[in-house]
Amino acid sequence: MNKINVTINGKALEVEQGTTILNAAKMINIKIPTLCYSDDLVPWASCGICIVRLAGSPKMVRACCTACEPNMNIITHDSEIIAVRRTVIELILSNHPDDCLKCPRNHCCELQEIAADFGIREAPFKKVKNDFSIDDSSPAIVLCPEKCIRCGRCVKVCQDVQNVWALEFLGRGISGKIASAADTPLGESPCIKCGQCAAHCPVGAIYERDDTVNVWKALHDTALHPVVQIAPAVRVALAEEFGLPAGTVFTKKIYAALRKLGFKTVFDTNFSADLTIMEEGTELIKRLNEKGSDIPLITSCCPAWVDYLEKYYADMIPNFSTAKSPQQMMGAMIKAYWADKAGVDKTKVYSVSVMPCTAKKWEAHRSDEMKSAGAGTNYDVDIVITTRELARMIKQAGIDILKLDDEEADSPLGPYTGAGTIFGVTGGVMEAAVRSAYYLVTKKELPDVNFKPARGMEGVKEGEVDFGGGTKIKIAVAHQMGNIAAVLDKVRDAKNAGKEPPYHFIEVMACRGGCIAGGGQPYGCTDEIRKQRTAGIYTDDEKSQYRCSHQNPFINQVYKEFLGEPGGKKAHDLLHTHYVKRELYNK
Repeated sequence: MNKINVTINGKALEVEQGTTILNAAKMINIKIPTLCYSDDLVPWASCGICIVRLAGSPKMVRACCTACEPNMNIITHDSEIIAVRRTVIELILSNHPDDCLKCPRNHCCELQEIAADFGIREAPFKKVKNDFSIDDSSPAIVLCPEKCIRCGRCVKVCQDVQNVWALEFLGRGISGKIASAADTPLGESPCIKCGQCAAHCPVGAIYERDDTVNVWKALHDTALHPVVQIAPAVRVALAEEFGLPAGTVFTKKIYAALRKLGFKTVFDTNFSADLTIMEEGTELIKRLNEKGSDIPLITSCCPAWVDYLEKYYADMIPNFSTAKSPQQMMGAMIKAYWADKAGVDKTKVYSVSVMPCTAKKWEAHRSDEMKSAGAGTNYDVDIVITTRELARMIKQAGIDILKLDDEEADSPLGPYTGAGTIFGVTGGVMEAAVRSAYYLVTKKELPDVNFKPARGMEGVKEGEVDFGGGTKIKIAVAHQMGNIAAVLDKVRDAKNAGKEPPYHFIEVMACRGGCIAGGGQPYGCTDEIRKQRTAGIYTDDEKSQYRCSHQNPFINQVYKEFLGEPGGKKAHDLLHTHYVKRELYNK
């Protein structure tokens, strides 16, 4: 691209043509305040706080959406600019509740931070409060529209990034609010519970349903045996809540912290990710070998994607893998296998899951098939908390996690392979499946387990795996829900035209970057943070003793002792599910 010269606050610099003033200022470490801007979204200049001045002109422009022009002379801060910004902030505060101490975003609120930066001490404008009711109809997400500052980030991510269209603005001006489409309860809307709205909201207008109180009750109930599992992506994000860089892996300290909280047994969802690969890989090979089987096989680990498919692509349900997600497989194995093996009454097991994803809260109770562990038990996973919720619990308990000695997960549902850990990133399920499917087909180990075509941040990735003997498997990986249609429409068009499918195996994750950027992860995720968390996942993979799911000796143990063979009757009864068409609007 062409380079142009601009001047910002007297400092000359060269930028790519098309660079916004906001991003040009960042290049020389000048921070222009914003509330509506997000690196993930196309700027739309809603809040007005990022105004800057062009030298020699009385006109002020919004830095987030104004591109630099040749020889532009920009002033980002002077007394008038600061006064205008202060007035905008005061106007926002005049229509915003003051209950910061009770807000779920207290101490991590962008409005609170910017008000503090500007030293707001008085309220020059009359307080106009909207008495909008809280919408807690969703099992995963809570809307508190009275705290909405109408920045539009949630609407933009829901509509433009995720292509779900569950959120919109209703009303105008100071009476406007954020709500689900047509003002229906969020739990009855097209919402897929991915939580990207909550992850992108700068204030406390949208947040995850907090289940920590129920977990605390279970931990203090002496009649129960609390068991916990942690997802692959939790280990590379939780550290951020305690001041460490994104991507820091301190899995063994998380195990220790969970025991300090009172969990009697600590397992790792990475183990059941290995189990998922054995079931899903077997399913893939079976479909490839059986004439007339539904191909491509599409992954089913992401619950937001499951919800989306059942609502928008129900005609492709036959292509969906029947394998439950690692969370649900672990829940079933804890109560149906481990409890008996450990001599624990399975009806007293309280199974907690720590996930990077808000949709997992819905998935745990999505159907009676999530009660597969047998008579007397409740759901296989009793309750789900997010990475953010776990961080709060650790802080509430006064645990200095950084000073804890490392501990190991409990066996046999704890030890995992590198293939299990890469489930946390886009392409990880595909790469893990390729590693083991190659072995299951050829009875040989893949020469290079690093399957690069599945890696990276491209919205859609394609590749091919040569299993030898003329067998080549075409794969596709899609992440960020708005990218999914491009892949599935190809499959649908080929099917309608009576042609061979363009792919044999497709991985889908609802969130950009995969689970490492799920709706329940620490706030403020950007592509740079996604990159760092992803690097942490691959580092964990590379350091693993075993890097393929079929190599996990504990996986082999549970099949030998309990499940039988992958895809067998017992495995199918416990570890598989089915899907149904869902209406966009529940009635």
